[in-house]
Amino acid sequence: MENVMLEVVNNYGYIGIFMLIFIENVFPPIPSEAVLLFGGALTVSTAINIPGTIFAATLGSVVGAIVLYALGRIFKAERLRKLFEGKFGQILHLNPDHVDKSVVWFEKYEAKAVLICRCVPIVRSLISIPAGFASMNIAKFLILTAVGSAVWNTVLVVVGSMLGEAWETAMPYFERYTSIATVVIFVACCLCAVYFLVMKRKNKK
Repeated sequence: MENVMLEVVNNYGYIGIFMLIFIENVFPPIPSEAVLLFGGALTVSTAINIPGTIFAATLGSVVGAIVLYALGRIFKAERLRKLFEGKFGQILHLNPDHVDKSVVWFEKYEAKAVLICRCVPIVRSLISIPAGFASMNIAKFLILTAVGSAVWNTVLVVVGSMLGEAWETAMPYFERYTSIATVVIFVACCLCAVYFLVMKRKNKK
């Protein structure tokens, strides 16, 4: 898949970068690191430049985030509450109160959550969904998404430009960062699940 993505960037330049980053935001498993590092490397040997590459990537990030934000607004927390009221919630040991608590948490930290999470693998895309659930102000959401995405994209593009043809040497470091972030997120989810289960048992007693 990586070879196909690199070929798209090489053949279509800014448009290829925009499309791939847009898809990456809607389908998080697609690695944006390779696209942006390679895009940065191309600024050394082709007509595309660093500002244009960053702009195309950031625009792709914002448009992709809008899609997930819209899904959050459409389905809303009420539908998730109803889902947790049934067998699905019983199987996962989740109930409607958990949805309420997550919405309250997001509303408390929404600005920081959106801004910081845009620089964290996996959740950089998924954070748009709770933003939609909470009906976060769309203008505020777009600004924070654009700023956070621009920071992440700038780092990768500049590193790729500095390394040039040796851009692939940076991949192991970003992959390690992604792996660490994934482990941290997994552990955090497990701790939250344990916390909810403990609280649920206490409430029953």
